[in-house]
Amino acid sequence: MQLQTALVIDDERDIRELLVVTLTRMGLRVETASTVISAKQQLASQDFDFCLTDMRLPDGSGMEILAHISEHYPLTPAAMITAFGNVEAAVEALKAGAFDFVAKPVDLGVLRDLVRHALKLRAERNASPESIPQAFAEPATTTATASNPATAGQSPKVATAQPCPRLRGQSPAMEQLRQTIAKVARSQAPVYIWGESGTGKELTARSIHEESPRASGPFIPVNCGAIPAELMESEFFGHKKGSFTGAHADKDGLFQAAHGGTLFLDEVAELPLPMQVKLLRAIQEKTVRPVGAATEIKVDVRILSATHKDLARLVEEGKFRHDLYYRINVIELRVPPLRERRSDLPLLAEGILKRLGEAHGITPPALDASAMAALDQYPFPGNIRELENLLERAMTMSDGDRILADDLHLPNNAPTAPLETPAPQPATALPYTSTPAQAAATPLSEVIDCENGLALPDAIEQMERTTIEQALIANRYNKTKTAAQLGITFRALRYKLKKLGIE
Repeated sequence: MQLQTALVIDDERDIRELLVVTLTRMGLRVETASTVISAKQQLASQDFDFCLTDMRLPDGSGMEILAHISEHYPLTPAAMITAFGNVEAAVEALKAGAFDFVAKPVDLGVLRDLVRHALKLRAERNASPESIPQAFAEPATTTATASNPATAGQSPKVATAQPCPRLRGQSPAMEQLRQTIAKVARSQAPVYIWGESGTGKELTARSIHEESPRASGPFIPVNCGAIPAELMESEFFGHKKGSFTGAHADKDGLFQAAHGGTLFLDEVAELPLPMQVKLLRAIQEKTVRPVGAATEIKVDVRILSATHKDLARLVEEGKFRHDLYYRINVIELRVPPLRERRSDLPLLAEGILKRLGEAHGITPPALDASAMAALDQYPFPGNIRELENLLERAMTMSDGDRILADDLHLPNNAPTAPLETPAPQPATALPYTSTPAQAAATPLSEVIDCENGLALPDAIEQMERTTIEQALIANRYNKTKTAAQLGITFRALRYKLKKLGIE
């Protein structure tokens, strides 16, 4: 039986030797290269089942090798070695066509899992070349030329991204999301999914799982905000009989339940700091210790996490550990709000009404043109979840076989939902805040602290400038904290700083 072959590309001799020993013990024949030129020569001289390349090389970059393999040897899975914590390089490697990456210092257990995944992927590509994925930067449909000489002269295979059946919609935002999911699914890296409430973050996580090599394993979702703090350790890691009052039998935790599959941490921002420390260790060491146990248990779990809060801001405020943030945020994925994909409204509404009709055993009413027009103008602060609630209520309240605009009972002047509503600030935060009685007795020029005789737009601009400058000084020019104090988003603050010319 012919041995499977791997190509290891790294200019550090010690790392090359470590990788060669590890892969050889797994039954592979290993060739090595230390430069981009020698790697290309090796690739041209023989067929490899797997390639592992470092990011920095003496005569170029590992990205160049990934692009070369993607163009000339698409059947060969390639992975990147990156520096620990270099999230940007890892994401760029995935965009360039890498199926996964491993961080330095190399964890041999992670490396072995990566190699097994690569060989399985190679076998799948040999059996079905149409399944070869394209790079992030390429269009949804690309032409891939196989490196097998036997296929020379034949029509090239066309690789198309498989749609995510759970995610409905044909808007550009959703097409981009589906293409991104197809890329990150084949990696084992943790993914951080963020977006407003009701956008479908859990559906996105399930889609990643179902398109990943772990699809045959369990998908375990957990709402971190729904578990009492005193039960968190037991819920996540399990417990032994008699370890505490009420522990009448051994119980597996969520990590054990997700072994071989995916653990989805929804509302991860709600984790208390003590639990964040324990969770970080479990993710890093790939082991858990049940409450009351003397030994640790190995677990093989991919972590997906999500929140509607601004996690980076919570890190700045000391409410979320920065080391855990970087561990779970290797790949960041944004789920667009419904107002950014309004063209999907008819398709989404049709699907929701059909599902509601089947659940109630009736023929669902159709949306009248007036109702669709009203929905198209509505900002949907609750996104898809709110759309479902609106349509279920309208279907119940409507008379006949059509839902009219009045049946929707849309709220008036509904605000567009921000990613996170900032906490209310004390009255002293804004210099022009006053009680109604004080406001009535105070001249307008004193309230807004501006010169008499200014036109209203100029007065408002001066008031804005003064307020923002004072808030910046109070927060030592920390723009994130300044935006929170002013009750606006960070993006809105940047826009106002640019508009007002404040450096």
